[in-house]
Amino acid sequence: MKTILFCRVSSKEQEDTGYSLDAQEKLLKEYSRSKGFITEKVFRISEGATEKQIRKLFQEMLKYLNQNKIEIICCEKIDRLTRNPRDALQIDDWLKEKDGRAVHFIKESLIIHRNTPAHEKFMWDIKVAVARFYSNNLSEEVKKGQKEKIAQGWLPTHSKLGYQTSGEEGHKIHIIDSQRAPYIKRLFELYATGNYSSSVLTDLMYAEGLRSRKGKKVSRSQICYILSDPLYYGCFRWKGDTYSGKHQPIISKELFNSVQDILHGRKNPQFKKHTPVFKAKVKCEGCGGLITWEIHKGHWYGHCSGYRSCTHRTWYRQESIEGKLFKLFNNVVPKDEEVLHVLDKALEASCKKGITQDSHVATEAQSALAVAEKRLEAIYEDKIDKKISVEFYEQKFQTYTKDKENALKILNHDDSKNPIYYQAAAKTCELGASAQRIYESPKATTEDKRLLLSKIFSNLSINAEEIRVKYTFSFQFLAKWMPSIKEIIEPWKMLENKGQMGDFYFSCPTLLAFQDSFRTYDWEKALGDIDVFMKETEYLLSLIDK
Repeated sequence: MKTILFCRVSSKEQEDTGYSLDAQEKLLKEYSRSKGFITEKVFRISEGATEKQIRKLFQEMLKYLNQNKIEIICCEKIDRLTRNPRDALQIDDWLKEKDGRAVHFIKESLIIHRNTPAHEKFMWDIKVAVARFYSNNLSEEVKKGQKEKIAQGWLPTHSKLGYQTSGEEGHKIHIIDSQRAPYIKRLFELYATGNYSSSVLTDLMYAEGLRSRKGKKVSRSQICYILSDPLYYGCFRWKGDTYSGKHQPIISKELFNSVQDILHGRKNPQFKKHTPVFKAKVKCEGCGGLITWEIHKGHWYGHCSGYRSCTHRTWYRQESIEGKLFKLFNNVVPKDEEVLHVLDKALEASCKKGITQDSHVATEAQSALAVAEKRLEAIYEDKIDKKISVEFYEQKFQTYTKDKENALKILNHDDSKNPIYYQAAAKTCELGASAQRIYESPKATTEDKRLLLSKIFSNLSINAEEIRVKYTFSFQFLAKWMPSIKEIIEPWKMLENKGQMGDFYFSCPTLLAFQDSFRTYDWEKALGDIDVFMKETEYLLSLIDK
């Protein structure tokens, strides 16, 4: 007679204690041979299979039995075959349809068929009920464990791409995957530029070396999922809610938010094939619509497409707009080396002063962090010892977690007193002074020019031959202070020539006001993700010969 074998494990522990799929299959094949059965097919359900996957395989097995006229099912135990009344009822119906059909449960020495005695059918029903109880109880325990894992700040499931699982059983956590994490960060950085679609990034990241855990290409759908997952900036989603995590983030929240703006249409992406420099960057002042660009005889020309019945019909050659923008570059940071030198020294002095004045803030934050962590540990111990209720624990957990987050925000906040912001501001000055040279560099591609424009201008509009600009937040700061800085250049030259500089950078009223303004300016808003800003600025400056 022909038979099929049905193997199943529910957990890693079962595999470790001798209940592996291979061990079950070996046992069933030996039993089948001893009975003179011919094994037609083996159905296997591995640990980690979802309820939907298990249900699908169960239905495939029944369909295979009927199509191939197989009368015998061999299984290790009842709970390997079914754990719910629905599947048990289907097995009963299959058995009743024809004489000769039977299910053999080897370890329980039980064979059920159409004419099974009442007491054996009773044992079948009892063991199905026990298996269902086991399944329901296991589900409850898993949910309790997941809830506790979330309370401790860890994602209660397998690690995602960019992370790997570490630790002993019952104490596993997710740590950075040093091999894949750099690719994940690169993925976010590229998409945040607005110059790459998810389809293009799928191919580009594969070419750069990103692979799934199975060594295959990461699909476009998975790329989109990664780009929208808060896990990568330090939080995680579970059943529709977002929680603060203890795992190390791969990217900053600012970079994540920039990506979400593009994903959800709050910022116009600019990825197009054969993109002109000013595509989606210049608006018509008459109607507010974007200027449309067309190529004629090797040159790009822009014009208003008549949005909202606009009457502006002027065509603008790309080179003409570029010439007007070059003058605006110099209005922010002139090419005068003396001005750059004064700015650099003033920023350096501001940085040193800020660090000295605000060191006590970091000390207070460290103290608050220690108190919050101690309280979190205390309430957790009280909860384990059942000294406090779950409701009280959750209430205090939220309060102390918020205190901890606030302290960490102060300690980790890269404000203007952080030396990196002095360096970034100095690079901004250098970028403005070198903007035209970068733009005209033979090394600069269209995407490089677009990146440069996005660093300097947040908005460009045109009316006839006049172009109006709005500077980015960082360049607004420089544009505001540049006239005042220019006014002190002559006094500065005189003092330098006489060798009487002294504490000029700490006593000049204009520079003192500049330093105070620099320290209170919202540089986090101005620069966004500081690592990305520095990397992109350094890249743009590398396009010119120093």
